[in-house]
Amino acid sequence: MSVFINKKTRLVVQGITGRDGSLHTKMMKEYGTQVVAGVTPGKGGTKLSGIPIFDTVSAAVAKTKANTSVIYVPPPFAVDAIYEAADAGVKTIICITEGIPANEMMKVYEYLREKDVRLIGPNCPGLISPGESKVGIIPGQICKKGGIGVVSRSGTLTYEAVWALTSAGLGQSTCIGIGGDQVIGTSFIDCLEAFENDSATKAVVMIGEIGGNDEQAAAAFVKKRMKKPVVGFISGRTAPPGKRMGHAGAIISGGGGTAAEKVAAFEKAGIRVAYSPTELPGLIAEALKKSRAKKAPARKTAKTKSATQQKAASTSSTKRRTTKKTTKRITKRKTVRRK
Repeated sequence: MSVFINKKTRLVVQGITGRDGSLHTKMMKEYGTQVVAGVTPGKGGTKLSGIPIFDTVSAAVAKTKANTSVIYVPPPFAVDAIYEAADAGVKTIICITEGIPANEMMKVYEYLREKDVRLIGPNCPGLISPGESKVGIIPGQICKKGGIGVVSRSGTLTYEAVWALTSAGLGQSTCIGIGGDQVIGTSFIDCLEAFENDSATKAVVMIGEIGGNDEQAAAAFVKKRMKKPVVGFISGRTAPPGKRMGHAGAIISGGGGTAAEKVAAFEKAGIRVAYSPTELPGLIAEALKKSRAKKAPARKTAKTKSATQQKAASTSSTKRRTTKKTTKRITKRKTVRRK
């Protein structure tokens, strides 16, 4: 299994003829994703790498039954692209575009929630379920199919963490870059809940960064709701207060959102924190080992109990056979005496 995308994902690419859209469309198709349509207004009726292009998302969905959209549209048009996909009936939208104003995203967030549409991003690398589907810009060659779920606010750190896991022989179920903006469609908690419910995911890597309190909320969720082991990494430990570091959401304000706060929240929730992405495989291996050890005594107790029950049953049976033999001997003696 996987989270949010799989082999049944039918993808429409919005902005397919642009520089980024055309490049990554070819890479997604080569990976094995079902890229069924593209959208560029004014270029309907043409094709790119054998993929039909439509003028509107609604036309693409009607013709190809696309259920997922990825957006490579410039910032001035990206919000309209999100609305268009949602109105066309697409249920999962991945927005790669960076630079969308937060006040616009607040309106988008409420609109999509009412329509029960999932948005991943904006300003994100997308997601990949190794061996099944890739939507976005995460390099497929660094991934390996397995049981580790990865969720991250940072794009490049997602790649580093995934490569470290793959190099250590730890494959991934799904890797998700949720985006680093202040207002995003899918949160850490949304992903953690999905991983907890996914039978293929055995453990989770969560990568956070300075700014906001999403990591603290996620840590509280892990402590209260998750049974699967989670390990983490927080970037920006050396960032000076009040300075934006890379992402629109990565800014420490009012003394809150510091790396120290997030690390403390993780550790309080029982989440071990790596100092470098290269330490994550070791922490995951230890977490999985502890998880298996916790389950082992229960199985051992069950076996011991079963063996005890069998021994008791055997003893009881022996006693019954002995009693029958004794009764027969006594009856026989009485018969002889009477004669």
